Formats: sequence, structure tokens, C-alpha cells
Amino acid sequence: MTVNKMESPLGWLLAHGHVSPRQFEAGERLRSDWERAQLAPRVTMAWDAAPVARGRGGAASGVDLNGSQIDARKRFDDAVASAGPGLADILWRVVCAGEGMRDAETALGWPARAGKLVLTFALDRVADFYRLR
Repeated sequence: MTVNKMESPLGWLLAHGHVSPRQFEAGERLRSDWERAQLAPRVTMAWDAAPVARGRGGAASGVDLNGSQIDARKRFDDAVASAGPGLADILWRVVCAGEGMRDAETALGWPARAGKLVLTFALDRVADFYRLR
């Protein structure tokens, strides 16, 4: 599958000089971890087989995650935590959910152009977490 990264809100910000290439790469790594961890909500029916009861108590098994999903989830959680309190919302909305900056600012009740500044702070911290130069 081919993906045009410049069609994302973060790609638009890069193309218009509002984020640096380092910040863009940090956002792309965060989004990649979010997707690998399969944190996006499901929008279709899960056609997996019904869980089979195990043991005497009859308790069904939990979600079966593979090692790469668990690692991606940990990296995602740690990267968002490294951004600091109050920055996870703008990171998730713009980078992971693909919301435009205006929509994200409105949803968060922020004034126009405030989100761009806060997003750059968050992306710098995430870039430090991923050890990007």
C-alpha cells in the first residue's frame, strides 16, 4: 500500500514550514507506533471466533496481542508520557486521528493558532524520546 505522508495534517504543517523535519519524523514514529499497537477504534464487526473457556473457572481468555503490538503500545504510551501533561490531546488529535489543526483547537476549546505552538512543543519532546537528531 502506498501512503502519501504529505496528505496528513502533520504533512501539511511540514510542507508549509510550521513544523521541522525532526518534528515531522517524531510525529510519524508516534503514529506508526499507534497503528502497530492497533489502538484505533474498530469500525467493523470482529469476525474472530468466540473465545474458548479455559480452566475450571470457565473464564475466557483476554485479548491476544503479539509481541510487536505490546512493544508498540509501550513505546506509544512512553512517548506520550514524555511529552508531558496536557500535550497528549493535541498529539493524538493531529498526529494519530488525523484531525486538522482548526478542528483540534475547536474541540479542545483553544484559541486559533494556539494548537500549532503547543503541538511543536509536544513534538520536540517526542523527538527527544525517539532520540531523533
